[in-house]
Amino acid sequence: MATVDDVRSQFRTPPPEGRPMMRWWWFGPSVDWRELDRQLRAMAAAGLGGVEVAFVYPLGSVDTPFGSDKFLDDVGHAARTARELGLRFDLTLGSGWPFGGGHIGPDLAARRLCWDRREIGPEAYDVPAVAAWPGDEVVAAFVGEGSGGVPTSYVELPVSDGTIRVPRGNGPREVLIASSRLTGQNVKRAAAGAEGPVLDHYSAAAAAEHIRCVVEPLLMAATPELVGSVFCDSLEVYQADWTVGILEEFGRRRGYDLRPRLYELLVDTTGSRQLRIDFHRTLSELYEENFVAVFQRWAAGHGVPFRIQSYGEPPATMSSYRFADLFEGEGWGWTSIPETRWASSAASIHGRSVVSAEAWTWVHSPSFRATPLDLKGEAHEHFLSGVNQLIGHGWPYSPSGAPGLGWIFYAAGALDDRNPWWPVATDLFGYLHRLSWLLQQGTPVRPVKVYVPASDAYAEMHGSVNLYRTVRRLIGDDIPRIIRSAGVDFDLIDDDALTVIDPAGVPLVVVPADATLPEATTRWLDAVRAAGGSVVSDPSAALPAAPVRAPDDVGVVHRRLDDGDVYFVANTGNEPRTVRYEGPVEQWDPFTGAVTVIDGAEVTLDAYEATVLVPTSSSADRVAVEEVTVGSGGGAWMVGFADETTPVTLPHRWEDDPGRAAYSGSATYQTSIELPDLEATMRVLLDFGAGQAVPAEAETYLPAHSYRAMLVPPIGVAAEIWLNDTLCGTLWAPPYRVDLTHAAQPGPNELRIVVHNTAANALAADDHLAPLVESVTAQYGRRFDLQDVEHAADFLNSGLLNPPTVVLRHQA
Repeated sequence: MATVDDVRSQFRTPPPEGRPMMRWWWFGPSVDWRELDRQLRAMAAAGLGGVEVAFVYPLGSVDTPFGSDKFLDDVGHAARTARELGLRFDLTLGSGWPFGGGHIGPDLAARRLCWDRREIGPEAYDVPAVAAWPGDEVVAAFVGEGSGGVPTSYVELPVSDGTIRVPRGNGPREVLIASSRLTGQNVKRAAAGAEGPVLDHYSAAAAAEHIRCVVEPLLMAATPELVGSVFCDSLEVYQADWTVGILEEFGRRRGYDLRPRLYELLVDTTGSRQLRIDFHRTLSELYEENFVAVFQRWAAGHGVPFRIQSYGEPPATMSSYRFADLFEGEGWGWTSIPETRWASSAASIHGRSVVSAEAWTWVHSPSFRATPLDLKGEAHEHFLSGVNQLIGHGWPYSPSGAPGLGWIFYAAGALDDRNPWWPVATDLFGYLHRLSWLLQQGTPVRPVKVYVPASDAYAEMHGSVNLYRTVRRLIGDDIPRIIRSAGVDFDLIDDDALTVIDPAGVPLVVVPADATLPEATTRWLDAVRAAGGSVVSDPSAALPAAPVRAPDDVGVVHRRLDDGDVYFVANTGNEPRTVRYEGPVEQWDPFTGAVTVIDGAEVTLDAYEATVLVPTSSSADRVAVEEVTVGSGGGAWMVGFADETTPVTLPHRWEDDPGRAAYSGSATYQTSIELPDLEATMRVLLDFGAGQAVPAEAETYLPAHSYRAMLVPPIGVAAEIWLNDTLCGTLWAPPYRVDLTHAAQPGPNELRIVVHNTAANALAADDHLAPLVESVTAQYGRRFDLQDVEHAADFLNSGLLNPPTVVLRHQA
């Protein structure tokens, strides 16, 4: 039971569920037990909930190849240590991605259908059916009368004794030869010893072989009882649109023979559109049954949940998730349809209370550039897309004695204790834990359903079979933007989902204009209308009223508890915004868990700030608040680095100091502030200001999916605020204001501000990375390219960038 009272009582100090986790990259694999233990202890101390171990390319000489006895011992040791520390331990079921390796031969490797299309004359031909590469084979051949793309009807040619027999014709003709070929794709970013072809994700035999050779030994090494879940990363089996036995499977499932009409995958005819829909739908079903379900059954046999990012290639449908246990997405963008929405919709429809996201995948590139504010801002985007469990991307294993900054992943943030801002990590992860746990309570309220036009997507596919991306394009950007900008939420629904959704409980369905609807879907939509619901193509005039009135940039998540409602409200922009709710609400502070009753709710959120609103029948007296600025935070300032303490004038940007452009670390600012006697209703606040909006032209090298907070903060990038040797709080996100009252005294007070920046400054000056990459590339081949390292020094702002002011707040 999730009642408001129960949730409120646990909100301040929630149970462990929902703590952020980290993907833990093991490079090589080459690890040391003492270092494994140290890093796990650092994660536990920071408030992280566990790890998802991923085995990737080498960054040094490897003496324990993937799959070796020593490697398996390392996995077992890490799992046992994680359990001792109270950390969840999840296993990736392979090395790199997608699944595959040296154990996958041509009969089990990913395949594609390739076409040889050429014009010929009327002469007869005998064409050898030659396999260009081992494992290739001719599937069928066709001839059509006419040339220049004129033929619309083709006749299948006989293939016998390794020869395609082309009879004599009447004039110019076109011959089509379809061949099943290996895609040639090998596992990306593979560890030493894990290299090899990507497996066929439509083949149960390929899945079973991977389980036998790789997965079973991995899980047994870790011990099933110690593993939180086993994991499959996003599907990136490029152009894999064929498999052995698909002709038979197609006939069994679709009720007609594919072979004589195979050419219609390439040539437009009156029936080709439906054939393409049927063909790609068959691929989706084979993926579900022969990959997802196979791994789920195996995992269930060991009592371990199977977690998957089910989107990409093969053409996973949204409902393909239902064959797994735990659903995960990635990608941010709460007013659009990122992969997180694909996963959270499936979780909502199929009754999964927890849905995770691979978070911070491309956050503020390059490595070490991301700030706590960046991580907080992107996390809000995931929460607004329906996610309630974050799995950070990620924590690179690095030996303590490695030169320079050590080992980093080629892309994504390096979110470990090498970051100078790590002293505030416990506050950051505690904040995210509190919200993740809250958003796991009750059920989501998403009154709008957006139909996934899978048939249209199937009909369009050629070469790439990424159903998610095709669907996202077909739905467009306007539909999700209109819905979310109105303060309302939605689920995606596809044809398979309709079998478990009661049409009488759906007030509004948005069907993209001109979508192709199967008969069963048409009947379901008719049932929605019959029950009083609406079916529209443009949601703008049909949306229900939003309980929380939110302006631009503000997103709302509505959760229903057994006896009330909870609203998570987040400002995703870099300017303050005000939200309104009619009637009294409790405002729950995600930073502290504190609860305040507000009568006639109007709440202003600073840039990238979030809050929780809970409607209540209680009322509160209106409080008049008066704030008076009584001066700057001190007169003369001193700043201390490790090597010296000197007078300083604020604002102070470290990169402007001679010799400090490459400095990553901490500095202590000190001054004395004079305070008056305080009345009982007075609070003393130290205010650093709002920061400055980042101009749009800054950091143009970043790809669109690389999240960054568009704000230059007044503190670069995080600070601990001490008054009279009492810690008053940490600041790393708006509002940059801290309450000093409990440490304040009349007269002089000693103010100390310890500022921490990022490790990007040191990264820019690290001369060990390039030789390291060169050496491992020479030894193991090119397996990665470091992302954006040449931009590590761009737009850095470290230090105390705005003089603070002292504010007296009086509540009457």
